[in-house]
Amino acid sequence: MRRIQAALGALVLALGLSACAQGATMPDPSATPGSTGRPQPAASAGAVPTGYPVALPAAYRDALEADLAARGIEGTLVIVSSEAVTWGDGSLGCPEPGMAYTQALEEGMRVIVEVNGVSYDYRFGSRPVPRLCES
Repeated sequence: MRRIQAALGALVLALGLSACAQGATMPDPSATPGSTGRPQPAASAGAVPTGYPVALPAAYRDALEADLAARGIEGTLVIVSSEAVTWGDGSLGCPEPGMAYTQALEEGMRVIVEVNGVSYDYRFGSRPVPRLCES
């Protein structure tokens, strides 16, 4: 009986190692019912995530105007686009060299504004704190 148990244990181990060697993945135990159970690829930090158009809240517009004024940019602010997005990490899709960012999904917005014919790409996380993406 012990020989059969040992043989079965060896067989299970061999099959498991064989599956790993062939690049097979184990199901994700936290997967929701109906999903494939396979990990999904993470969004690239440099990729611009797709979003959907949303109205720009007044607090966000005020923050944009204040940031532009602090940069010495004066003129009429025109909202070109405003979309809700889920960023792949804390860089908000605009990483700066040498900086480290949280590696978690971040709900926020991407807002393109224009002042005097010049476009500015602003990013927001979960709060109305604008970040000008200059890359």
